Amino acid sequence: MTWGKFLKEKYYRNEFIISLLFLLVVLFSFTNFLNYNETRDGIVLADPILHYFNPIDLTWSIFIAIYLSLVLAVISLFKNPKKLIILFQAYTLLLVIRMVMMFLMPLDPPPGMIPLNDILVQSYGTGQLLTKDLFFSGHTATLFLLFLTAENKLLRKTFLVLTIIVGISVLLQHVHYAVDVASAPFFSYLSYRLIYLLQTKGMKYSLINKSDE
Repeated sequence: MTWGKFLKEKYYRNEFIISLLFLLVVLFSFTNFLNYNETRDGIVLADPILHYFNPIDLTWSIFIAIYLSLVLAVISLFKNPKKLIILFQAYTLLLVIRMVMMFLMPLDPPPGMIPLNDILVQSYGTGQLLTKDLFFSGHTATLFLLFLTAENKLLRKTFLVLTIIVGISVLLQHVHYAVDVASAPFFSYLSYRLIYLLQTKGMKYSLINKSDE
């Protein structure tokens, strides 16, 4: 379905507008929650992996991987508005789940952590350095979500490889605990499947309405 046909359909047009509004609201709420989360007391986990190596600063390679992947994903899906909306909705749900999990499981950063100083994120927030956005790894989860939604086979393989690389990188930098990284793909898949099921029901509802007109 082209953008022209997509936007002509009232159901899809409304879905597109509402999805973007929800994403913006959740992004704003997520930013404020992260700042609040930094003020909370958490626990330090006895990680079975991190104590085997000293932290390495891989900040720039992680950010290049994540932001370049986001750009490539949006460009590749731009010709398919329905799949792009699924990505937006699944990412919105993923952010909501992250807020819930971080609220339920407040953690302090691993010993020796080298913070990921994300200038872009800080510029839209209070500028506070974030160290407690831990369970679960947002970078790993986002890349795996891009893998799930990608249509191009080469991109799918690329996003999967980058998911593994970034997951290992945040561990090497002691930004996350091993459980943060290991659990991230599960939450990405959960978000994607829930949205996919809702989309399937929504399409059936739209077809029924069109047949009644």
